[in-house]
Formats: sequence, structure tokens, C-alpha cells
Amino acid sequence: MSRGRHRRPRTSLIPRQFSRISLALTAGGAGVAAPLLAAGSANATPVPAVQAEPKAEAKAGAKTGATAERKPAAADSYTVVSGDTLHGIATGHGIEGGWAAVYEANRETVGDDPDLIFPGQKLTLATERSGGERPSRDADRTAARPAAAQSSADSSRSAAPRSYPDNLDGWIREALDIMRANGIPGTYEGIHRNVMRESGGNPNAVNTWDANARRGTPSIGLLQVIKPTFDAYHVPGTAKSQYDPVANIVAACNYAADRYGSIDNVNGPY
Repeated sequence: MSRGRHRRPRTSLIPRQFSRISLALTAGGAGVAAPLLAAGSANATPVPAVQAEPKAEAKAGAKTGATAERKPAAADSYTVVSGDTLHGIATGHGIEGGWAAVYEANRETVGDDPDLIFPGQKLTLATERSGGERPSRDADRTAARPAAAQSSADSSRSAAPRSYPDNLDGWIREALDIMRANGIPGTYEGIHRNVMRESGGNPNAVNTWDANARRGTPSIGLLQVIKPTFDAYHVPGTAKSQYDPVANIVAACNYAADRYGSIDNVNGPY
């Protein structure tokens, strides 16, 4: 007995087949259906799938072109991160003129103190770059300094003198101003750290026991410079005495720049 159950009438196969065909076309031909829907014309002639491929290639080409166009802009700028210095940025990007050139190009962004840069600052590197091999720290670099130093000294004499306190802070700040004028890298932190290790901040400190002292050329002053080194790296316009705190700092930083790249890179006897 059927017990009240009734068989459902068989559904025509035509709608089901039509539905399957429609699903197959929609799932397998998304690239075909999408243009028709976007165009808003259901009766338009379907675009063959082979015609959609050039569009994809064109898009890929457009992205590649956009990326290629952005690369030069990225190469001409740099975003400061923690631990950066202008000297390190200039050295890492091969900037002709070193940190001073980067500072001049970004004076409005950096401000009056090139030793004070902050993470997130965007700097332009659109300065003249060095071509070919980077110059080594040789006699050419040392020989180029006296002329620049003399020019800077002449400019300093014509400008109003700036006063500095007669203590370690004032000596370092005066030395930094002279170093900037002569293209000698270094920061307050780097100088102070080495002064405290070498002399404890005493400009009259003399080493009487090491090999230099036994040879008759003791290390003297804030950064413990021997006389031959002081004479070779003395900067015109500063006192010609190892005991003069400013002259001692500037000569020592000049030497450290020639041998180590910067006084900031010195973390022990040098």
C-alpha cells in the first residue's frame, strides 16, 4: 500500500540540462562572462577567450612599467632608520662629496645640526654620484684637504666668531664645526666616547709607558695623539699644539677618517 505517499512527477530533463550547461559556461568561462556583464549587454556576441589574453598581458606590462618608473625615484631618496648617520648614508650610496653633500641637499629637512637625524625622515639622494671605483683612503684624499681647509678658514675668519664654553662640551662642539667646514666626518657621541676612553676628558693627559712613549713620541691630549700623527693631520686654522683640546680633537678625527672612515668607527686603541 502507498500509505498516502505520492510519487512526484518526473521533472523534465530539459531545464536540468540547461542549468548544467549554464553552470559549465559560467564556471569554465569566467573570462568570457565577466566582460559581457560589465558591458551591461546580455545579448552581445561573446568575446572569444583568446581575445582576453592580450588584456592580461597589457595589465602585466602596465604593472611592470609602473614598477620600472618608480625605481629611479626610490634610488634618489632614502628614509632614515634608527642608527643611521649622514656619513653612513653617503658612504652606502656612493655619494660624491660624502655626508656634506647629502646634508646640503637636505638642509631644510635635517635642520642646523647634521649630526641629528631622526627615523622616518625622507632624504633626497639626488646629488652627484661617484662613478667607477670608489676612491680609497690614500694620499689623494689627504692632499685635497689643505686647499679646502684654507678656503674654509678664510670664510671662518670673515664670519662673526661663535663662542663656546671652555669645557669638554664646548671643545667637542667647536671641533665639530671645524670638522664640518673641512669635510671630516664624526659625531658628538663618537668623539665623546673615545675621549673618555683615551684621556677621561683631560686635555693635558700624557701616556708615559706605552711603545710610543718608549720611542720618544708619547700620546698626548684628549684623544691621545702622537706628534707625527698630529702634524700630518693637523687642520689649518687650529692651534699647532697637541695639548690644545680643539686642535687635538680635529687632528685625531681627521686621522680616524682617513684610516677608519670616521671617529665613530673607533671603539678601541687606534
